[in-house]
Order: sequence, then structure tokens, then C-alpha cells
Amino acid sequence: MINILIKKLIRNHEDIKNPTVRESYGKLSSILGIICNVLLCSSKILVGVIFNSVAITADGINNLSDAGSSIITLIGFKLASKPADREHPFGHARIEYLAGLIVSFIILLLGVELIKTSFAKIISPVPSEYSIIMVLVLVFSILVKLFLCYANTVLSEKISSTTIKATAKDSLNDVISSTAVLASIIVTRLSGLELDGYIGMLVAVFIIFSGWGILKEILNPLLGEPPSKDLLDSIVNKLMSYDGVLNIHDLVIHNYGADKYFATVHVEVSYKEDILESHDMIDNIERDFLSDMGINLVIHLDPVVTDDEETNAIKEKVILILKKLGDGFSIHDFRLIKGSTHTNIVFDVAAPLECKTAAKELIYQISKEIKKLDSTYYPIIVIDYNYNSTK
Repeated sequence: MINILIKKLIRNHEDIKNPTVRESYGKLSSILGIICNVLLCSSKILVGVIFNSVAITADGINNLSDAGSSIITLIGFKLASKPADREHPFGHARIEYLAGLIVSFIILLLGVELIKTSFAKIISPVPSEYSIIMVLVLVFSILVKLFLCYANTVLSEKISSTTIKATAKDSLNDVISSTAVLASIIVTRLSGLELDGYIGMLVAVFIIFSGWGILKEILNPLLGEPPSKDLLDSIVNKLMSYDGVLNIHDLVIHNYGADKYFATVHVEVSYKEDILESHDMIDNIERDFLSDMGINLVIHLDPVVTDDEETNAIKEKVILILKKLGDGFSIHDFRLIKGSTHTNIVFDVAAPLECKTAAKELIYQISKEIKKLDSTYYPIIVIDYNYNSTK
């Protein structure tokens, strides 16, 4: 059903890199959420008040927060689709993350408030009335939330949206909480045990954990996270597919919103190649990345010597020295500068981010080992870090 809605309501629905199309996906998710949650919220709060059930009322308030979250998401997608301007040259796509952040805070706040209400019911219990209407409302709620979970999962996968994915997860959490409330009503009816306040407390704690999980998931792209392995592999494989590219290093990928990437990389080419030919190749690669993957790529050209036996022999020895430091270390921009009394060995070391040794200490350790090879070697080392520890 959701795929039918996508085809009917979203023009050019397959063009997911188009900000307008992406906004339409967000609108569809939000409108479905608003309609369904307002319906569930009003029915649950009404039934909870009539039959004196804090658990059902709490579940209804949770649906009210979901409706508010959908409104915030709708506004977030609208603002995120705005084009770049002077104040925000990389666009406004990260507003989508801020919308998800607000959603998580609302969920946490409501969870805390529901704990207070449920605790009061436990301390001063008031028997809840039983009605088949309560059961029917909860069963209807479970079915609607299952549909929302499925719909938002499909929508989030279509456009790789963490905000819609969080909404799908929240819908699944609502299914579990409504099922718990339904089970408590049945147990109370059969055994006479008054579980309403305790189930209300359980639902509230569940809501808080849900909000915390969403908050952590949204914070990662806001703070800056490594690219996915699939994205990294596709970039590396595409770069290495061009004739003339010998190797790459110092690849850094920045994310400014879903599917909005800026990247820089150093590309090694043979020093024998004509500089104009190499520059033309680099221009073509940058254009291809923008048109094929939507990535704004800037490439630094590195001419390298590959046929000098002495340079290659010393480089292999340095690589062996680095292996003693542990996994994840590599070298690039390796070259020799020979003098009458000594030889400068110039290179960069790419260290893994989890390396705890300070850069100065690393340089000292590597230089000490190189000096053991030949006292006339003078290492000139730059330490940089691999920012692509994939997840």
C-alpha cells in the first residue's frame, strides 16, 4: 500500500537526490503520522479518562507526542530542502537531523511526565473500569502502528533518512507498549490484580529508552561519523578504476545532510605523465563523481616515482618498521632527497584514529628505527590520521 501511495503522491519519486522529491517523502511520512496519531491519541485519552485508566491515557499521550513529532518532522524536511545561501553555503540539509533531535527530546520529556503520573497511581491506586471498547481501541492502535512502522521503514530506506527511520522505530515501540497495556487489562480482568499504574510506569520507561535510542542515533551524524563501508568502498573502487591512477590517500568525506557529501582526496599518478593530461583526468573524475554519485570531490594531484630501485627498497624497509607499531598504519608521498652528507627520507604516515600514541612520539619511534638502517638517513615525517574507520 505504501508503494502505491509513493507512486500516486510523489512526482518523480525515483529521483531521490532531488531535494524537492526528498521533501515529498518527508511530507508523506509526516502526514501519515499526524493523521494516524491524532486519531489514536483522541480515542485513547477519551477512553482512558472515561474508564479511569492511566496506562491507556499514557499510551494516548505517547501518540500525542508522535503527532507533534510528525509536525516537527514535516517542518524539518521543508526547511532542509532550502537551497544554499550566503549564510549556509553547504545547504540546509542538516536541519533534518535537528528535527529528529527535537523529536527525541519531546519523547524523553513525555516519558518523565508519565513516570510521575504512573507513580501517583501506584501510591494511590484507583480501580479501573473494564470495557470491551478499551480492548478494541488498543487492538486498532496496534494495527495502525504496525502499518506506520512498515510505511516509515520503506520511506526511510528509499531516501536513507535517519529521521524517518527513528519514526519507524518509535512506531514499533508503540506497538510493544500498547500490547503491554492490552495484556494488563486482560490480566486485571481475569485475576482482579490492579496493574494499571505499574503498566503505565513500564510504558513510560519504555518511552524514555526509545527517546534515548533515537537521540543517540541522531547525534552521530550531527557530531560527525565515519562513512559507511559501502560508500567508502564505492568511492575507492571508482577512483581506482581510472587509467593513470596508481593509488589514493588522505580521503576525507564530509556529510552535510543525507546524501549530501563533500570529499577531498590525494590521487597518485606517475611522474612521467604529462601534467596537462593528468590534470584533464582529474577534472573528468571530479565531474563524474558529481554526476554519478552526487559527491562534490576535490582532488590533489601527487606525482610519484615508481621506477627507482633505491627508493622502493627503502620504502619497503620503512613499511616493515610501521608494521611493528600495529595494524592500520600506512605511508604515502614517499621520496628521497639525496645530499652529499645525508639523505632526507620524506613521507607521511597515516595513523588510525584509535592510536593513543602522540604524533611527536610516533615520529621519534619511527625516526629512531630508520636511523638504525643508516645513520646518514634523515627522516622528515608528517603524521596524519585515517578518518575513514568505517562502521
